[in-house]
Amino acid sequence: MQTITANSSRAASLSGVAATIPGRILIGLAATAIVAAAAHVAIPLPFTPVPLTLQPLAVLGVGLALGPVAGFLTMLAYLAEGAIGLPVFSPAGLGGLAQLLGPTGGFLMAYPLVAAIAGGLTRGLTSRTPRFLAAFVAGNLAMALLFVSGASWLMHLAHLSFHATWISAIAPFLPGEFVKVIVAAGIYSTLARAPRI
Repeated sequence: MQTITANSSRAASLSGVAATIPGRILIGLAATAIVAAAAHVAIPLPFTPVPLTLQPLAVLGVGLALGPVAGFLTMLAYLAEGAIGLPVFSPAGLGGLAQLLGPTGGFLMAYPLVAAIAGGLTRGLTSRTPRFLAAFVAGNLAMALLFVSGASWLMHLAHLSFHATWISAIAPFLPGEFVKVIVAAGIYSTLARAPRI
């Protein structure tokens, strides 16, 4: 009985923190730290300047957890942290503003919209479809935007052909991104179903 009361008061205090502006800022900063940690799980590939990272999974998670507006603002804060030189981007890149303007800049600059699309579409579709399906559809559409932005930027910057862009910025990443969308949708639907104590 005491455990249930303690859990209830802890949940109430957490939801109270999330309702305040300082609490939302703190949650947003914690989310940027999660994305930064995911960026450091990076595997450079020899044939492309774009590394394999867990960042897209974290960005989807931010959008799904925080919603479209807070997710968008959180990802803007993440980009600002990186632009001023904090070590939040993948260590495979140059870091700072140079990384935002470099080969992976198109992917990075799409993150605010990716989070907004994932969060907004999921909330819009949840009233008509199961949570997992809503998050899965929204996640795939958000990933499509990520690929269009990232590949277009790399193609322009490096003067690549469509085929070279496909090989460098899209094809090697599709299976992994599909798995990341499934994982994000699964975590979201599981946590959304969890009873609140």
